[in-house]
Amino acid sequence: MNQVLWLRTDLRVSDNTALAAAMSTGPTVALYLITPGQWLAHDDAPCKVDFWLRNLAELSIRLSELNVPLLIRTVEDWQAVPALIADICRTHEISTLHVNDEYGVNEQRRDEAVAEALRKTPTSMRRHLDQLLFAPGTITTLSGGYFKVFSQFRKVCYARLTQSLPACLPVPDRQASLLIVSDSVPQAVNGFAQPSDYLRSLWPAGEDFAQLRLAKFAEDDLADYQQRRDFPAEPGTSQISAYLAAGVISPRQCLHAALRANRGEHDSGNPGAVTWINELLWREFYKHVLVGYPHVSMGRGFRRETDTLPWRHAPDELAAWQQGRTGFPIIDAAMRQLLATGWMHNRLRMIVAMFLSKNLLIDWREGERWFMQHLIDGDLAANNGGWQWSASTGTDSVPYFRLFNPLSQSAKFDPDGRFLRRWLPELAELDKRGIHNPAKLNGLFAGVEYPSPIIDLPMSRERALSAFRQLGEAL
Repeated sequence: MNQVLWLRTDLRVSDNTALAAAMSTGPTVALYLITPGQWLAHDDAPCKVDFWLRNLAELSIRLSELNVPLLIRTVEDWQAVPALIADICRTHEISTLHVNDEYGVNEQRRDEAVAEALRKTPTSMRRHLDQLLFAPGTITTLSGGYFKVFSQFRKVCYARLTQSLPACLPVPDRQASLLIVSDSVPQAVNGFAQPSDYLRSLWPAGEDFAQLRLAKFAEDDLADYQQRRDFPAEPGTSQISAYLAAGVISPRQCLHAALRANRGEHDSGNPGAVTWINELLWREFYKHVLVGYPHVSMGRGFRRETDTLPWRHAPDELAAWQQGRTGFPIIDAAMRQLLATGWMHNRLRMIVAMFLSKNLLIDWREGERWFMQHLIDGDLAANNGGWQWSASTGTDSVPYFRLFNPLSQSAKFDPDGRFLRRWLPELAELDKRGIHNPAKLNGLFAGVEYPSPIIDLPMSRERALSAFRQLGEAL
């Protein structure tokens, strides 16, 4: 009986749970849906859409080697998906639709609607665990609830990994040819501008490249990850987040690469490997939170009482933050890196998020949206979790009274100013002390063409602390 694999954020043939299940059951056809209206509604970045299409083109080649035809259909949004899929299944006499689960309220409602539409047809829908190590609902507290604290979540994950390590699936064997012609992958989608050649060059497409980047990181940089990961001028991170977000590589493949480099240990051994595995588990944690506490994917704070915080309406300050014109070099360099590359170093994501939500006291949702509109690795769970952590509105978030000082953070994590000079050429001639705070310079460089700070740091800190203290008093 014919099978359909509905591809979403799983653009690979190796260790693809739904693909392996479909091809082991019967002749398989792959399907990918282009939904520009939905992508716009979800604030998906143009560079991310371009990255999806480029990876889909590479995947199409790999699927053709397996004799799996790729059908591509375009509908405006997910409302049209159930009827479309039901029609495709009827046309091709499909017995089972295979999907790898996605998480988030809209995604789950979409899949439930598809399942409902298929109940009126001979086709059944089979869901698979793929983009997580553990299915949501299987890592729970003693009372059966979802965890709110990462360290407790991690402890249970460690125990589960010790008992049973999730395996990586091989590429399926080639199937017999089908009398179905594959569709060509479009190079662009209306409404999404094509990114620069420079940005595209930073993120080559295809799972072969993703595996190469992972292997190189595991061999050359994993051991020093704990020491180098906080320094944005250093190539100390894996640079595979975009490939994980699009499913070009799986979390199991990442975990196994780290374990191979750490002699099979996940909670001991090399500190760099342990720290990086913890980052994989943070990614896991936020997706479980998305399922256990669905209001966080609907524009609500995890801590519901924080929705009453007196966020400021300050469009000029928001625009200065978005464009890298705040007068604080580490903030501006980070925001310019985002605009140029579609990516931002993780330490910088925390610094700029805390600056917006606390120093500027602008609603964290403005920052969450801006990040999604520009990140090539934009992921609802990770982005939302990171923003709510920084804004002290989320699960296991930083205490409200902890505010990163952008000047001291800059001096600590970019001591020589190498990152600042890369993204702020107007400050390139300043020495390694003056570059972190040009507003304090006198003499020769006092007239450097760089914005004055848009806020007074001590005043903004006290304003944020006061707002959170008043929130606590009102409860």
